[in-house]
Amino acid sequence: MKKSEIIFGILRIPIDFVTVLAALIGAYYLRLNANLIPSYNVEFDPSNLISIEEYFKFVLIATAVLMTIFAINRMYSLKSSTKTSKEIGKVLILNATWMMLFVAYFFIAPQYPFSRLILIYGWLLSSIAMTTGRLVIRLLQYLFLKAGYGKRKLLFIGANKITNELAKHFAKDVSFKIVGVVGTSSTREISENIQINKKEHLIYCGDIDKLEEIIKKEKVEEIIQTSAEISNTDETSILDFTRENHIKYQFVPNLIQVQRTNIEVQSAVGIPIISLKPTPLDGWGRILKRLFDITGALFGLIIFSPLFLIIAIAIKLDSKGTVIFKYLDDGSIVKRVGEKGELFNFYKFRSMYPNTHNMRYTKLADQNVRDGSPMVKIKSDPRVTRVGKFIRRTSLDELPSLWNVLKGEMSLVGPRPHLPEEVAKYKNHHKFVLSLKPGITGLAQVSGRSSLDFEKEVQLDTYYIEKWSIWLDIKIIIKTFGVVLFGKDANDV
Repeated sequence: MKKSEIIFGILRIPIDFVTVLAALIGAYYLRLNANLIPSYNVEFDPSNLISIEEYFKFVLIATAVLMTIFAINRMYSLKSSTKTSKEIGKVLILNATWMMLFVAYFFIAPQYPFSRLILIYGWLLSSIAMTTGRLVIRLLQYLFLKAGYGKRKLLFIGANKITNELAKHFAKDVSFKIVGVVGTSSTREISENIQINKKEHLIYCGDIDKLEEIIKKEKVEEIIQTSAEISNTDETSILDFTRENHIKYQFVPNLIQVQRTNIEVQSAVGIPIISLKPTPLDGWGRILKRLFDITGALFGLIIFSPLFLIIAIAIKLDSKGTVIFKYLDDGSIVKRVGEKGELFNFYKFRSMYPNTHNMRYTKLADQNVRDGSPMVKIKSDPRVTRVGKFIRRTSLDELPSLWNVLKGEMSLVGPRPHLPEEVAKYKNHHKFVLSLKPGITGLAQVSGRSSLDFEKEVQLDTYYIEKWSIWLDIKIIIKTFGVVLFGKDANDV
């Protein structure tokens, strides 16, 4: 999901809150003007009206109720494909429903000193204000897209009647830029007859065997497969490649497809399109996880702050060198590979003697017990200090990584953060673990720690990515404490 989609999606929440709050407060002051409606000229004593303090309490409750109704009806979905007219219509309907709830409440509880005119004014003003707010957000998003910000580059696989209809549909959508189509030898002729608008036809980009090259060259972000003629081998390769490169893969089902996890079904011009989402950690899930990470990291930094000082002193007394392991043998900054393969500065307590990092690849290479995998693990590692053995066994060496979590480079729970030279040896299917931020702990870490086979570790991380939930994160964190207190074999490098 594009950052612009997330930003505009989140923006609806404060805009709705402010507009409703302003509308309801405005309704109160409008009611103070008794002669606002000519046909409703009646004597009015302002002293009989509810106090502004009491009214403000009601306004906060009413606003919370309305936004809850909106949330239940998916009005805060981060990626909305709803047309503007339908969104505005839904706003008006939900506003009316909201107001009917309060009318019913005041009918049941008539002793509450309230004005019917305030309800009417509040409903009218909030409907107008929220509609205006939503239109402004739509307009801003449209202007950004027209300027080229946030457009998604779309590539079709296969050319047929369905491709024709979908291409014309997405060509009208300012959110997309159609790159073209790839396929078999017959695709070129068909694509030349597909007009996506009055001036352009669907560009043939090349054969299916050139797909990876085309995607990288054109920086494609979404793929829609409309052809069922592609072999199972090609389909598997495409899926692996899109996962590895974090590209959204969608396909038009040929009658009934085998059900897969994390699917999202949408439709365009009456044609069903199935998206294979690599993880449920998208949209609000991503935001929830980030809030969970920030809260947990802040709590951890505060609670464990005395330990930071004790460990730092112990490290300095035990051996020479920095407290934090941040420099490699050549003096360069220690890096780890994060989400989508991006490097970040990694923080952990130093547990080895200085300038011994590269010995794993030279003097100690023949002692690697993970030979044949990208990982390197030295049994009874002589590079580890006395304090280092203890903080590794208890995982206290990883406490500084809470700062990485707070910075947004890591998560509390996720795949292990690996070294760039390790990731360079990954096979294609291994790179799926780079779909999200690495974690201080993770499903693999609590399921075997350093004794785990690398392929098994990848399988567990893949399972976590595909099955993520906030409850799974909580369970893994709880289990981590158990592993740290009672677990063995924690000599990870």
